[in-house]
Amino acid sequence: MRATPRPADVARRGRPIRSVVVVGAGLAGAQTAAALRAEGFDGTVTVLGAEDVLPYDRPPLSKHLLDRPRPAWLIEELGVDLVALADDVRLGVTATSLVVDDDGVTIATTSAAAGATSPVRADALVVASGAHAVRPQGWAGVTLHTAADAAALRPRLVPGARLVVVGAGWIGAEVAGAAAAAGVDVTVVEAGAAPLAAALGERVGALTIPWYETAGVRLLTGDPAAAVRDDGVRLADGTELAADVVLVAVGVRPATGWIGSALPRDPDGSLRVDPEHRILDGPPHVRAVGDVARRWSPRHGWVAGGHWDAALRGPATAVRALLDDGAGREGAGAVADPAPYVFSTQLGHDLTLLGRQDPTDELVLRGDPAGPGGWAALWFAPAGPGLATDGAAEATADDADDARGAAGAAAARRLTAALVVDRPRDVGAARRLFTGATLPLLDPALAADPERPLRDAVVG
Repeated sequence: MRATPRPADVARRGRPIRSVVVVGAGLAGAQTAAALRAEGFDGTVTVLGAEDVLPYDRPPLSKHLLDRPRPAWLIEELGVDLVALADDVRLGVTATSLVVDDDGVTIATTSAAAGATSPVRADALVVASGAHAVRPQGWAGVTLHTAADAAALRPRLVPGARLVVVGAGWIGAEVAGAAAAAGVDVTVVEAGAAPLAAALGERVGALTIPWYETAGVRLLTGDPAAAVRDDGVRLADGTELAADVVLVAVGVRPATGWIGSALPRDPDGSLRVDPEHRILDGPPHVRAVGDVARRWSPRHGWVAGGHWDAALRGPATAVRALLDDGAGREGAGAVADPAPYVFSTQLGHDLTLLGRQDPTDELVLRGDPAGPGGWAALWFAPAGPGLATDGAAEATADDADDARGAAGAAAARRLTAALVVDRPRDVGAARRLFTGATLPLLDPALAADPERPLRDAVVG
């Protein structure tokens, strides 16, 4: 059982909030402004955005790098008009420091055009400053995290160009597949033993290796990059890979350097928040949402930022709690607990990942990863008190008939995560499994049978 974190100090309830500053003009920031107005807040809303463009959806930058050259503006995708929602929208303005006191916050800012700009003072703050791409010290190459990054990279990926991608994570795999389909000569370098190992574990990540060859992409694993230049990469074993373009896709980190020591941050820059997005050990008039927030989930434990659903839905919860605390009233109703969610289109396959798996979880494969009908990977928490230890750590469809004769409850496990690959009918079922107050209880042997609906495996 995961330990429950100590809640934030909310002793200062009842201090009126008449102005809110939102740092970040991406999905989480725009949704925060929308949530403030939806809750009836009629005070002043100021939004600071480091990029000089209106909010857009970030996932299409890699998934549709070459077939969708125009940003997916949120006003068109979700109907979120930031200019209409906020009183003061400052784009191309970067927060550089934060001071928090009992009466509110003060944020120093700067812009590329004007240098230091007027500081912003407000009663409350919502941190939604997102993340930035990681580029190890001394490495050259380009990264892909913003619309400007995509606009600069796109015209360089022409047929015959040599692209080396460092990192076979979500972004690296998506760009590699899109570029190879457009006639680009693509090599992907992955330091680990398999693609997506950090998110899926080595065994499941290895199931994606054949996709690279099928897509015409050269994949090199287990040999990290020792030097990254604009014209190529040298691997640890001395191999030289010449390139016209080098894309560094080794992850992102929360963009919270501007906060300094004003708020408690994890070593990677994350802000730990409770289910209502209060910062643990932080002031009650500050909230954190989106990529910057490491949220406590009653179902999944600590959930790192970077999940699209969290940026979409978290601001409503954060704003409601902020305004309730400011008005000195207790929140009403259950708090939303969105499951961690990733969707990826890569190398000719559609992937949906829900939940969060631990290295100690037991893996069950549903369907044949080498077959034509799609498949799923299901992770189950180890058996605990009241749950039998039947030893079926890797059940397959062949085991299902034998398992059906046994009592389903005796073999039940808590489902912690599900990866669905090219099986659309399982995506909705998996989503529904993670809508309850606790992790769903399934019979692994029944869940392994791809011919049976997932709901048939639910116990209780």
